[in-house]
Amino acid sequence: MADRVVAKIAAHAAREALDVLPPDAVPPHATVIVHHEVARVRVSLELDYPSDIGGQCAAVRHQVVQRVEALAGMEVPEVAVQVERLHSAQTRGAAQGRTQ
Repeated sequence: MADRVVAKIAAHAAREALDVLPPDAVPPHATVIVHHEVARVRVSLELDYPSDIGGQCAAVRHQVVQRVEALAGMEVPEVAVQVERLHSAQTRGAAQGRTQ
């Protein structure tokens, strides 16, 4: 199976694992290296702040492993989660308040 197909599965799984994305967030993106039916995955995502960042990253790792193993039939020994940006709910609310 092609790396890009597994990457799409992983990105979709990351979206499933996150309850809600921040309103202006870029959807999760995944890159994958497949070698001998083993997939190494890197997921980049944006999260709300404050939140349980560690818990959300763990949920993403778990969901990516489950979905890639189930849908692609590949072992996933490594899922690196990279938080690209934190979206502050307080800043978003303050910005909306100033524009009224």
